[in-house]
Amino acid sequence: MNDKLIFRLIVAVSIVVFAVVLILQSNILNIFPDKAAIPNWVFFLPKLNAIINGTCSILLLISLYFIKRKNINAHKKINILTFILSSLFLVSYIIFHATGIKTSYGGEGAMKVFYYFILITHIILAAAVLPLVLFSFQKGLQMQVEKHRKLVRWSFPIWLYVTITGVIVYVMISPYYTF
Repeated sequence: MNDKLIFRLIVAVSIVVFAVVLILQSNILNIFPDKAAIPNWVFFLPKLNAIINGTCSILLLISLYFIKRKNINAHKKINILTFILSSLFLVSYIIFHATGIKTSYGGEGAMKVFYYFILITHIILAAAVLPLVLFSFQKGLQMQVEKHRKLVRWSFPIWLYVTITGVIVYVMISPYYTF
């Protein structure tokens, strides 16, 4: 596959994922209009997503540790595992939000401001990080080390921030779940 085709594929995947998430957040597609029809396992997905995000945060730091020690093989394996877990997160996230379940944050004052700051930055950066991660992976797997490094200067801290703030958002919103 040539670089131009890979570029187009990464852009297309990023746009489709972003569009699907926007559609689900706007509640246009409510697959389960009757809340009683939602399978019980779906209610575990937010906790699973937080577990996946926390695991990805740790794996990203382990990946950094290995690359700093020039252990490229371990770095590559950890990143592939992290990417697989992040992909699983995305599927789980889409399934949960396809139910139309909405929860509002109930905190007040400074905690509410903090929550919404974290949530908004998390959402914006989560949208931005997907193509960055995909391009970083492409360059890394092709052993285009300099291009990979340039991309990872951006994708690594953003990806790490998104995974950490995903856990924070879950911890802060979970007391307000009504399911």
